[in-house]
Amino acid sequence: MKFTGTDQYVATPDLMLAVNATMTLKRPLLIKGEPGTGKTMLAEEVARALSLPLLQWHIKSTTKAQQGLYEYDAVSRLRDSQLGDARVKDIHNYILKGVLWEAFTADQPVALLIDEIDKADIEFPNDLLRELDKMEFYCYETKEWVRAKNRPLVFITSNNEKELPDAFLRRCFFHYIQFPEASTMKAIVEVHYPNLKSELLSSALKSFYDVRNLPGLKKKPSTSELLDWIKLLLSEDIDPSVLHSDDDKVVIPPLLGALLKNEQDLTLFQKLVYMQSRHR
Repeated sequence: MKFTGTDQYVATPDLMLAVNATMTLKRPLLIKGEPGTGKTMLAEEVARALSLPLLQWHIKSTTKAQQGLYEYDAVSRLRDSQLGDARVKDIHNYILKGVLWEAFTADQPVALLIDEIDKADIEFPNDLLRELDKMEFYCYETKEWVRAKNRPLVFITSNNEKELPDAFLRRCFFHYIQFPEASTMKAIVEVHYPNLKSELLSSALKSFYDVRNLPGLKKKPSTSELLDWIKLLLSEDIDPSVLHSDDDKVVIPPLLGALLKNEQDLTLFQKLVYMQSRHR
């Protein structure tokens, strides 16, 4: 199986190479990149392209590694025993299978997404080292080994909120999704808005990169925010001419709140435009 991109996801050659390398090595693909660069969507589109079921585990700050394996519901078993429920005789009735258990025991190969692993505490990646390496774990309550019938295609995303342990990194194939250049971004926008007029597309991309390239921004606008902004421009039927000035200077575009998400960046951008206007 080879991943060559899809009609809904513009994958650069190096990204396609990374996906195919992780399938060859049979190691998890660790994907980093700015928020909004399509890390989660990559797993979804690879699964769709390869006709693999996709299991998703979205990590929160309170998520523990054990939850991905299984949890033993002792409280429910105690309650059922007090009520005389016959189910208490079989402990399997109180084992809540996690996403890794489901992936390991699936009858066909699956894709597994562990999304935003850096949100969990620092021990979380270490607690999954053996499971992701050996593709097996032991359930103490049922006294059984759970081993992968088919090795899942594992995607792990990170926004770099925390450093990941070296031992964990050693077990992964790593790829950093670079922010798209203008030509790649044009192709991405055209996938989502195939009938977008070329004048509006060019003007929107120029305005977007003018905003994004401003030095000192706390949060640079992402691909997903550009797509949202273009959706608003179309909805409000904005004329492309309002996105640029006659002398090609930076202007404050309409609906700027779709691109800049805090008052510091908004103030910084407004100051830039004001300073340019004074020097005309």
